[in-house]
Amino acid sequence: MTNLVDVHGVVPVAAGGGNEDAVTLPRRRLRACHECDLLVALPALQGGLNAECPRCGHVLVRRHHHPAQRSLALAVSALTVLLLAVSFPFISFQVRGIGNRIQLTETASALIGFNEPLVGIIVILTIVVLPGCYLAAVIWLQVGLIRRNPLPKSRLIARALVYMVPWMMADVFVVGTLVSLIKVAGIADITLGVGFWAFCVFAVLLLLTNQSLDRDWMWFSLAGEPLAPAGARPGEQTAPQGLVGCHICGLVNRCETDSETHCRRCGEHLHQREPHSLQRTWALLAAATVLYIPANAYPVMTATKLGESEASTIIGGVMIFLAGGDWPIALVIFTASVVVPISKVLALAWLCIIARRGGERLTNLQRVRLYRLTEFIGRWSMIDVFVVAVMVALIRAGVLMSIDPGPAALSFGAVVILTMLAAMTFDPRLLWDNPAGSDRLKFRHRKLKAEGT
Repeated sequence: MTNLVDVHGVVPVAAGGGNEDAVTLPRRRLRACHECDLLVALPALQGGLNAECPRCGHVLVRRHHHPAQRSLALAVSALTVLLLAVSFPFISFQVRGIGNRIQLTETASALIGFNEPLVGIIVILTIVVLPGCYLAAVIWLQVGLIRRNPLPKSRLIARALVYMVPWMMADVFVVGTLVSLIKVAGIADITLGVGFWAFCVFAVLLLLTNQSLDRDWMWFSLAGEPLAPAGARPGEQTAPQGLVGCHICGLVNRCETDSETHCRRCGEHLHQREPHSLQRTWALLAAATVLYIPANAYPVMTATKLGESEASTIIGGVMIFLAGGDWPIALVIFTASVVVPISKVLALAWLCIIARRGGERLTNLQRVRLYRLTEFIGRWSMIDVFVVAVMVALIRAGVLMSIDPGPAALSFGAVVILTMLAAMTFDPRLLWDNPAGSDRLKFRHRKLKAEGT
C-alpha cells in the first residue's frame, strides 16, 4: 500500500505488488524511488497531497493547488526582493566616529580584492547568481505552462533546475550574517539597511518557491508521460527488472545492467546505479579530509585593532565567543565548522563500507535516514565562510579596526563543497542491494520457525 500523506492524516491507496496486480495497474503512473529503487504505482493526486515510498518514506511526488500560478507568483516576488537586496545598503557600522557601509555584493568583491577570488566567486554564486538564475528559470517555465505553450528550451531549463537547488544558500548566508553581527555588536554600532531586510525576505521566498515547484505535474505538462515499459512489476525493485527511474523527471525507462541510456522524456543520462559511485565518494572524502587539516591549522581571518594584528583559526573563533559569554553562537560555529564536517565524512565513509560489505548494526531504512541527514546538513558548514565574507567587507576602519581573510577560508570552503559532492555521488540505492543485517536475521527467524526448529 502506498501512503498519501497530507496534514490531516494518511490516505491508503493500492501500490501494486505481484504479477496479478501489475497487470491491472496503469503503466502511466509508475515511479521508481530514487533512494531504495522500489517501483510504485501512483494514483491521481489531488492538491495538498504527497506520495511517499511505502518502503523508505522518500517523497516521490508533491502535489499543489494551482502549481503554475503558485510557483510563478512566489518566483516573481522573490526575484523582485532580490533586486531590492542588491540595490540598497546592506549593513553599516560605526565606531569612534569612523564607519563603513556595504551592499550585498561587496561581501564577494571584498574577498576578490584581498586575493581570494575563488572564495568570492563561491559567495556571489551561492547567494545571488544561482538563486537569480533559478527564479528566472521558474518564471520562464511557468509562464509557458500557464499559456499552455511551453517556451523554447523549456525541457533543458527544467533539467537544470534540479542541479541548481543544492547550491543555493541564501538561508545559510542569513545565519552567517547574524553570527557576524553578534560578533561585531559588542565593539561597534550596527545599522541594518533595507538590503538586509530584503535579503531575509528573499531567503524565505526562495525556500517557498522551491517547495512549491510541482516537478511531476510540470514534466507531465511539458512533455506528457509515455507508458512505462511493458511487464513492469510494482512492489519490486527496478534494477532486477532492467528498469530505471529518471532522477530528473521521474519517468520509468528500460535500462539494462552496465548500459547507458537516455530518458525518453527529458533526455537525461540514466544508469541503474551511479557509475563508480563508491570510488568517487571515497576520492572526494579523501580530498576533503586532506584539506580539512590546513582549514583548521591556518587562520581563517586576521583582525587588526589599533595597529596590532591577531590571527584567528576556526577553533580560535569559537573560543573568543566562549570567552565573551556568547556560548550559543560558539555552539553554532563549533557545530557547523567542526561537528558537521567531521560527522559527514565519517558517516559517508561508514555508508560506503556498508554498501560494499553489508552489516547487521542498522536496518536499510536507518541507513538511508542517516544518508538523508548527512546530505541535508552539509551545506550549513558554509556559515563560517559567509561570516568571513561579511566581516571582511564590513570591518574596514583603517588602522583603528579591520579584518582580512586568511588562507583557511579557501580550504574550508573547498571542504564544504567536496563533502557536498561526496553526498551527491553516493548512490543510496546501493544500501538496499545488500540486505540489512536485521532484515536477514528476521528472514532467518521466519525460516527456522517455518521448519519447526
